[in-house]
Amino acid sequence: MKAKRKMARRFRDPLGRRSPMAEGPFLVGQRAWLPNGARVVVARTPGLHSAMLGLYVGVGSRHERPEGNGASHFVEHLLFRGSRGYPDSRAMNAAVEAAGGSMNAMTTRDHTCFYTSLHPAELETGIDVLTDIVRHPLLRDVEVERRVILDEILDEVDARGRDIDSDNLVKRIAFQEHGLGQKIAGTRRSVRELGEDELRAHHARHYTGASVVLVAAGPVSFDEVVELARPRLGALPRGRAPSSAPPPAWPVGPVIRTVEHDDAQVEFTLAFPAPPEQHPDHPAALVIRRLLDDGLSSRLPFEVVERQGLAYAIHAGMETFEDAGLFCFEGACTRARLERLVGVLLSVVAELWKGEIPADELARVKERHRMSLTFALDNPSELVGWFGTGELAGSEETLEQRCLRVERVTVADVQRVARAMFQRRQLVAVAVGPDARAQRRRLGRAIAASDLC
Repeated sequence: MKAKRKMARRFRDPLGRRSPMAEGPFLVGQRAWLPNGARVVVARTPGLHSAMLGLYVGVGSRHERPEGNGASHFVEHLLFRGSRGYPDSRAMNAAVEAAGGSMNAMTTRDHTCFYTSLHPAELETGIDVLTDIVRHPLLRDVEVERRVILDEILDEVDARGRDIDSDNLVKRIAFQEHGLGQKIAGTRRSVRELGEDELRAHHARHYTGASVVLVAAGPVSFDEVVELARPRLGALPRGRAPSSAPPPAWPVGPVIRTVEHDDAQVEFTLAFPAPPEQHPDHPAALVIRRLLDDGLSSRLPFEVVERQGLAYAIHAGMETFEDAGLFCFEGACTRARLERLVGVLLSVVAELWKGEIPADELARVKERHRMSLTFALDNPSELVGWFGTGELAGSEETLEQRCLRVERVTVADVQRVARAMFQRRQLVAVAVGPDARAQRRRLGRAIAASDLC
């Protein structure tokens, strides 16, 4: 569900008639627009025995004012407190569980999602619950939920209230005062100050037809899903989709920040700017990610973990938004190994444009990418994630189109995009752990000695 996927928007039908979305080996989508702007997407996979529903709302922490930071996450929590048709959380969960499902939700920086798996024969129950909680929430027990969220935020801070979540720290540096730099759950101060009237206004402003997408995946009928959604989702006011200013320019660095934290290891994140999904260079960035980290035989874990034993695990990944992206390396190690580990990591990265990329290695990465998208056809959750976030972002890319873009990537493309991304002046480095001042010096030496551009 976390992956940021895109889908096609070629076919619009405000009357909700059947619309084929994609052709070719990946088939899968049909979509309808309801008169109020709400969208319904169905990824039919008849060979499966479970279904998945996801209700996406195009609002997250990037759409909030600093003083209202955390409102989207707060509203998400409150929707589980009951609705007109399901007056408390027990009634709501009992209905979904009787349909074979389990209610869940997540708030991100650019959207909110409510989702459940369920038996394919129980579509009506799932759709009724999901749409009722967004249309008719009671939005009660605000003070009870406030306490829950304040406790949740404690996971990201130390005993002195300092933020020790490296993801938050990196995004604050990269995006500064922009909404993408804000914490998803808000700060303890902003959550304390959010009033009930403000939360109700936030819900009314963003939970509208123009902002919602209902996705169903599994052995389900497009016509049935649309017919069930039309009187429920179609009753939302039209509203307007949220907008957000473009993010600021990436900071000129290298920027190094260390935070003192009493722990046995140092946790670190190295971040660089990455092209958004609709950018022409995004497929090459996907290939780079897989060259670096796509199983223990790939370059980064093999060198850092298997060959040199500098860490238990090391990860490379990308996070993209409509207008920005980050390419991050994350790991943990003893404080004595930090400098050497980061040095080896950056050396592996530099080899992408300094050394050779064998044709068979590039071909293997592309084939694994196609396999991973093919496997998504067996996973309703993956399909819901692909189509839900893609529909919100308005991409015109199908699964097959994504594969073809990746398969056209050349060695020259990989080297060019790697050189453009992994520059010393674009590096944002965060480390959280013991002896912060020493870790800052060690990071600085490793970065200065690297072969980054």
